[in-house]
Amino acid sequence: MISINYKDTIEIVCRLYVFFFLTAYGLGKVIGAQFYTPDLIPSEIETMPISMTSDFDLAWVFMGRSFGYMLFIGIAEILGAVLLLFNRTKLIGTLILIPIMVNVIVFDIFFLDEYGALASAIIYFLMLCVILVINKEKIVEVLKILFQYDKKEKTTFKEKLIKYSIIILILAIVFTMNQLIVGWLGYGKG
Repeated sequence: MISINYKDTIEIVCRLYVFFFLTAYGLGKVIGAQFYTPDLIPSEIETMPISMTSDFDLAWVFMGRSFGYMLFIGIAEILGAVLLLFNRTKLIGTLILIPIMVNVIVFDIFFLDEYGALASAIIYFLMLCVILVINKEKIVEVLKILFQYDKKEKTTFKEKLIKYSIIILILAIVFTMNQLIVGWLGYGKG
C-alpha cells in the first residue's frame, strides 16, 4: 500500500502552483506585456484627461511607464518562483514572494475595479503562507539562531553612556550627510 505524506503533497502543490503563475506574471512584466507601456497605451486612454481616467487605467499607465521598475519586479517574481522549485531554496523563494504578493494585493484593492486578479493574488499569498506553516520547525530554528546572543559581562552605566553617545553622534553625522546629498541633488517635485 502506498503511504502519502499529505504535508509534503500539499507543499509541493502550493510550490508548483505559485511557481507557474508567478513565473508567467514575471515574464509578462519582463517582456513589457502586462501594463500599458508608453508605446502601447490604448488610444482612448491616451487622449483622456487624467482626472477622467479610471483608477485601473491610471495605475496601468503608471506601472508601465518605467521599464526598469517592471523589469525589477518581473525578475524578482521569476527568481522567487524558481527558488520554490528546490527544497534548499523554497523558503528563500517564499520570503522573496510574500512581500511582492502583499504589494499586489494592496495595489489590487485600491486600483482594480474587478476582483478576479485580487482573488488570485490572495490565493498565491495563502499558498506561500501554507509553505511557511508546513516548514515552521525550520523557521523557528533559524529564528533561534538569529536572535541568539552571547551573554556578556554586565556593562556599567558609564560604558552604556559612552556607547550610546557614539551611536547618537554617528546617527547625527549620517543624517547631516544625507541632508547635504539631498540638498545637492534636489528633492524632486514631491
